[in-house]
Parts: sequence; C-alpha cells; structure tokens
Amino acid sequence: MIEFLWLVASVCFILALSGLSTQATARRGNLLGVIGMVLGIGATLASGRPNPLWMVAAMVPAAVLGAVIANRIRMESMPQFVALLHSFVGVGAMLVGVAGYYNHPSETLDAARVVHLVECYLGVIIGAITFTGSVVAFGKLQEWISSKPLLYPGRHMVTGGLFLVSLGLGAAFVMTQGAVPLWVGAALAGILGVLLVMSIGGADMPVVVSMLNSYSGWAAAATGFLLGNDLLIITGALVGSSGAILSHIMCKAMNRSLFNVILGGFGATAAGGPSEEAARLAAKGVKSTAVDDVVELMRISRQVIIVPGYGMAVAQAQHAVREMTELLQKEGATVRYAIHPVAGRLPGHMNVLLAEANVPYPIVLEMDDINQDFSDTDLVLVLGANDIVNPDALENPQSALAGMPVLEVWKSRTVVTIKRGLNPGFAGIDNPLYYRDNSLMLFGDARKMVEGLVNALKGAGHH
Repeated sequence: MIEFLWLVASVCFILALSGLSTQATARRGNLLGVIGMVLGIGATLASGRPNPLWMVAAMVPAAVLGAVIANRIRMESMPQFVALLHSFVGVGAMLVGVAGYYNHPSETLDAARVVHLVECYLGVIIGAITFTGSVVAFGKLQEWISSKPLLYPGRHMVTGGLFLVSLGLGAAFVMTQGAVPLWVGAALAGILGVLLVMSIGGADMPVVVSMLNSYSGWAAAATGFLLGNDLLIITGALVGSSGAILSHIMCKAMNRSLFNVILGGFGATAAGGPSEEAARLAAKGVKSTAVDDVVELMRISRQVIIVPGYGMAVAQAQHAVREMTELLQKEGATVRYAIHPVAGRLPGHMNVLLAEANVPYPIVLEMDDINQDFSDTDLVLVLGANDIVNPDALENPQSALAGMPVLEVWKSRTVVTIKRGLNPGFAGIDNPLYYRDNSLMLFGDARKMVEGLVNALKGAGHH
C-alpha cells in the first residue's frame, strides 16, 4: 500500500509539472503538487521507517520556519529564495549519504556493497556542490556578493583538477571503504561549488539557479537509490531533468551554450569595449522626459507594448502597471506585454509578478510571439529592463551580448524607458538604446513613475 501511495504521489508530481507549463493551469498544477507531497509524507510516516515521532519532531519546526520565511519573502526576492531552498536539498542529500555510510559499517566488497558506496558518495558530492553553489548564488542575487565573475588565471584547470580529484577520491572511498576519502571529497566538492558559481557573472544568474535546481534533483535521486525510495528516485529525476531542460531553453534564449555558462567568466566587461556607433550615440547624451509628456504620448498611441524587467520587480510596480493598462485600454489603445525568457532573475519571474497583479494571460506574450510586432507599435514602455532590450546584441559583434535574442523595442515609433539611472544592467554592459533618436528616458523609481502616469491619465480622462 505504501509503495502504491508513493506511485500515486509520483503521478501527482508529473501532472503538477504538466499543469505548471501554462499560466491558465498553473493553479491546478500547484494543487496537485501539494497533494503529491502530502501523500508522499503520509505514506513515509505510515511506513514506520524511520520512527514517525522523530520525523514529526523534525518536520514541525521546519514547517513553521518554512511558513514564516515564505510569508515574509517579497515576490521580487523569489530567485534568492529558490536558490536558498536548493541549498537545503543539497544539505539533505549530504546528510543522507553520510548516514547511509555510517549505518552500514564495512562489509565484504561485493557488487551490492560497491553500488551502495557509489550511491553514498554521489549523494554527498552532488549535495555538497549544490549546497555551496546555491549559497553563493543566493549571495549574488541578494547583492551581498558582487555579481561580477571571479576571474583568475588557470581557473578552468583548477575546477577541472578539483573535479578529477573528487572522482579519484570516490574510487578510493569504494576500494578502502574508509571515511577519510568521503569527507575530503565532500570538502573539495564544496569548494568546487563555490568556485563554479563565483566565476559566473550576474547576467547568467537565471541559468545558474535553474542548473542548481537540476543538481538538487539529481542529489535527491541519488538519495532515493540509497534509501530504496521509489518516490525520491522519480521526483529527483523529474526535478533534475526539468532543471536541465529549462537551463538549455534559457541558454538558447541567450545564444550561449550550457558548457559556456558553467565554465563562467561572462558579464565582466564587453570584449573590445563599446562599438564606435555606441560611443557616438553616448556622446550625444540621452533625452530625458517627464510624466506629463509620456501621458501625451500614451493618449495618441493606439498600439502599446510594455516590457517588464527587474526594475519593475524591485519597485513592486506590477499593480500600478495593471491599473495603467486598464486606463489605456479604456482610451482605446491595444496594450500587450512582451516577456523575454530571462527577464528578471528567474525563468517566469515577470509572468508570476503580472499574474499576482491579475494582468490577463492573453495579453502577456513571449518574445518569439511578439518580436515581429514592434515595427507596428506606437509606444513601448520599458520598465527597468536593460540587457534584454540592448540593440548591441544584434548589431555589435564585439559586445558580450552578441548573438543573444532580444526584444527589438527600438523598431517601434517611440521607446520610453523608466529607470533610476543609466547604470548598466546585470551583465555590466552599457545600452546604446538609451541614446537613440526615438528613445526617451523617464528617470525615477518604477512604481512612483507608473503611479504618476496613472494619476495623470485619470486626470486627463476628466477633461
């Protein structure tokens, strides 16, 4: 019966992933995931292995802590929160691997024993990389650690060497069955996790978070084999494979290879510096605008596209943006949203924020579905986005963003960018969009500026 309940829980998780693939079915997907988790925990408690009292004693404070943290976390901090949760999975896998080793003292080295030791070692090593890598990713996203990549001579040789030594220690661990190779391997894997994520620049953080998601899944799967738990094996494989697929999709959206991202070093400086065209435009300076001028533009625009970015998330401007959308629609404008696959710092970050503000799903479009429409657009409002609207990605082969698909907002009649200042984006690269003839800058906090636009639109409506 317990095996059957684990199987039902696994099916719930598969259906949950399927449900989460579209916004319209996401709520149902989430609910199925919760049901699967309740069934899985219930069946494990009912199995009496381990002692249910110990499990409950551990679960109750953890559940309280989780509820408190989840309630306090703001929506724009979700990427950091996800990275932190991955670190817990890593620690869990390490502890289970270590316990699996110590609970079964040295035995005859037959095939079954070799498999058991390999499972212990993989759980510990993948868990250690996931734990330390996730902590560093959390620090970078929280801006406690610089988002610039840590570049030092021979870094690929160092990380490659650590990886090979970890493999060698794994072989030694299996052959000798001693604790020393296990602990040394865990320490080196922890250092490897730090170095891998430290050498990755801020622009690649969304890919890193989804890669760590994948690592945490494989760590859970290794733990499942060790414990003989089918539910953990299936769930770990689901998380591991979906995280890897998501990372691949995002790398495609950035025109980069996964190997290139993991080796790191992107986001330091643009190779070769800005193009001559970009330098010429920068010398011209930007055209700053005011709320009233933008409202006049809005009133004469029939086709409007809004591009949300991390600045919207930080300012928590999504509710004001929805109100502005409704006012523009009343004025007869067609308003849509353009979402870049790596907008924000986590896949789907902008979609979640807009859904939270009850922006209707049909007007929220992905980059590939809306990019061809910019040339027929009267006004584009860019809310705190930077790298995802940078024309250098397509026009400057020397740019670090070269080849990355971006939202081609500059093809519209007018672009208004709401930003606090001219600071470069998370990739650390200047954006020549701001200096173009059809580009205006509305400087200030995204929420205050959008609220100002809303109030002005309401006032304009009374005339």
